[in-house]
Parts: sequence; structure tokens; C-alpha cells
Amino acid sequence: MSKTKSDGNAEHTEETGLERKMESRHLTMISLGGVIGTGLFLSSGYTIQQAGPLGAILAYAIGSLLVYFVMLCLGELSVAMPYAGSFHLYANRFIGPGTAFTIAILYWLNWAVALASEFTAAGLLMQRWFPHSPAWVWSAVFIVVVFSLNILSVRLYGESEFWFASIKVFAIVAFIIIGLLAIFGAIPIAGYDHAPLFGNFTADGLLPNGIAPIFSTLLTVVFAFSGTEVVGVAAGETRDPGTAIPKAVHTTVLRLTIFFIGSIAVMAALIPWHKSGVETSPFVLVFQSIGMPFAGDVMNFVVLTAVLSAANSGLYVCSRMVWSLAKERMLPMRLAKTNFRGVPVFAVMVSMAGSLLALLSSVIAASTVYLALVAVSGLATIVVWASVAVCQIRFRRQWLAEGHTADELGYRAPGYPFVPWAAIVMCLLALVLVVLDESQRSTLYYMIPFVALCYGFHYAREAWRRRHGRRTSAGI
Repeated sequence: MSKTKSDGNAEHTEETGLERKMESRHLTMISLGGVIGTGLFLSSGYTIQQAGPLGAILAYAIGSLLVYFVMLCLGELSVAMPYAGSFHLYANRFIGPGTAFTIAILYWLNWAVALASEFTAAGLLMQRWFPHSPAWVWSAVFIVVVFSLNILSVRLYGESEFWFASIKVFAIVAFIIIGLLAIFGAIPIAGYDHAPLFGNFTADGLLPNGIAPIFSTLLTVVFAFSGTEVVGVAAGETRDPGTAIPKAVHTTVLRLTIFFIGSIAVMAALIPWHKSGVETSPFVLVFQSIGMPFAGDVMNFVVLTAVLSAANSGLYVCSRMVWSLAKERMLPMRLAKTNFRGVPVFAVMVSMAGSLLALLSSVIAASTVYLALVAVSGLATIVVWASVAVCQIRFRRQWLAEGHTADELGYRAPGYPFVPWAAIVMCLLALVLVVLDESQRSTLYYMIPFVALCYGFHYAREAWRRRHGRRTSAGI
């Protein structure tokens, strides 16, 4: 068990170079910030349009359940072993080094590609207000901003992410409250001379497109929830992880469920499902319908903060995965060095360089290199989530085999062993959906050989080291 008092903090800093500067409020907002993004603000209407009002809510409810199960598993692991860049360290201990290396690379690539797309989106969003300015200039400005927030201090990163995420949360809460007032007739809304109530839910039947679209959109929903697991990455830099992590796990999942399902319910009640945000953000449609001034500009600002929040989290996660791999001697040890503020500067630089290369490929080779990068990174979240559940099962077995009891755990995930096994089954079903979905199936054509390449590289490197009499601890 890790120490969580001041002496434990000093010991952690001396041992890893990282500092425990983040608090529970930072953890919660970082996790929310990694999830709430353009998927909710811009693309949620598409889910309603495909699955219908009730179908969309069911899809998000199933996705929320999977996230909750995974977060419970991660909470137990993170309190018992609060490592920075935790996923692959758990996998290294409870599954194997080859799997650990592969998971780390996949997860790093996932965020590096996402980071590149966020910088592109930020530049395009600014053109609404500055239509004659080149998008790349704004992208460059935001690259500098996000890099600065990550390079200066962990505390600054946590604070900036807290406020970025707070803006998004405020916008969603305002949307739900205003929407409910409109639903029950407390404020007028265009197109209705009476309280809309929930007539749009049953106008064309409960499931107008049948049951199948619920499952076809489920994969999109699962990807929409990716980012909650950032709590595990930040565990090693959290003050009092034994208290902060369980609190962040429960509050994050509860808020996500309320925000996502609440927003979907409001959208579906106020906008006919077949018109809901296919071309325009459903948030903008609702705000415009109630006569909110500058609805488009307000939502453009909110989405911009969502994009910067995701970029901020993305660079943080990428750098901690690089730092963690270097700490485990899977990458050169110099990448594990930290500055006097406890920031792994070289890891941040390498991660930013990786995202800039991905950004460059999206411009120069969008139909080849960038397409492959997106495809490979697309399934990383499911792989990570499944590995967390497997690690929790093996950790609990080892814990009990060593003579401990479950009551001795700093945080015990409820529902064991049902919860981790249910998470594994749901992750496998998500992969089955990838196979059945023609638009997603091509991701496997890139993913499978890439995973094989990662395993091959890891074991070939280990064989080379043994052959040349150099152990992993040599740091090469």
C-alpha cells in the first residue's frame, strides 16, 4: 500500500521525480475533460437520428455501465498501486511485458492522433470569428499554449484542465436546466404553442428504427466515453490517492451519466429524432429555438474550450506514458528525467513531436499514413479497458493468495468477480461490433498487424539484449 501523507509524498518525489500536486477536484475534472468533447456537443444528434430517442438513451446507458465497471476495477488498482502511466505497469505485472509494451504504445498513439486532430479543430473553430485568417496560425498558437501548460508544472496543468472542463460542465448543466424548463412549458420554444413534454419519444414508436441501431451506435458511444481512464494515469501525481481516486471514480461516472443521458433526453424531447443535429449541433438548435442570443458563438466558444481541454489532457497522458515506459527501461532512460518542478520535460517534448508528426501526416498523407494511424488508435481504448479488468482479477487473486483479505484493501471494488468479468465480456462484444460494422471493420486490418509488430519488436529487442549480454536495467 502506498503512503499518502507528507512523508509518502516526499518519498514518491524522490523515487520517481514526479510530485503529488493534484487533488480530487483536479482528478474529477481531468477525467470529465477527457470525455466531454465534440462527440457530445456536435455528434450526439447523429446517435439520436440513428437509434431514435429511446435507443440513444439505452446505448448511452449501456456505455455508462461499461465505464463504471472499468473505473471500479481501475480504482482498486490505482489505490493499491498509484503509478503514473498505470495501465502498462499493471499489465507488465499481471499479464506480461510484451502486452504491457503494446498497450502503452497503442494508448500513446491513440492520444497523439487525437491531439493532432484537436489542434486542427481549434484552428478551424477560430475561423468563425476570424474568417480571413489561416487556420494553421491558430493551431500553432494553441500548440504553444497547451505545450506551455504541460511543461511548466503539474499543478498548472491540473488547474488549467479544471477550468477548461468547468466551462464545458457549466454549458451542459445550463443546457439541461433550460431544456427541462422548455420541455415543461416554463419558457417558450419555437415550433410549439404548448409544453412539448416527451411527445417526440413516442411520435414514431419507442424504437422507430428497431433494435439493431442501438448496437451499431454502441461502438460510437463506447468511444465517446474514452478518456475516463485518465484517472489511472494521473494517480501517481495525486495527493492522497487513497481518498482522491475512489471519490473521482464515483463522481466522474455519476456526472458523465447525468450529463450524457440528460443531454440526450433533452435533445430528443425538443427536436424530432429524424432532424436532431445531423448537420448542426443539437445544442445550437435548442438554444436558437428558445431565442438565446448569439447561440452559435456561445457554443463555438464552449466547443473550443472542449477541444483545448482534450488537447491538454492528451499531451499530459502521452507524456506520462513515455515517462513510464522510460522508467521501466522500455525506452531510453533520459526520457524519464524530470525538472525541478517534477515535470518530465523530455517526455512532454517527445509526445508533442509525435502529435505534430501525426498532424503533418493528416495534411500530407491523409488517405494513407494518417488513415492508418487513426485506425490503429481507434481500438486502443477497448484494449486498455479490457486489460484493466484482467489486471484487477489477477491482482485480487494474488492479493488473496498472499494471505491478505479483501477488507485490507485501501479501496475494494464492489461486485467482484462479476464486475471485472462483465467489463471483459462487454469489451469483447464491442470488438465483435467492430467486425460486424463494415465502416469500422477496416480498422482491424491495420490494428492486428500493428499489434503483432509491437509484440515482435519487444521480444526481438529482449532477445538482442540477452544475446549481447545486456540486461533491461542497462537502460538502453
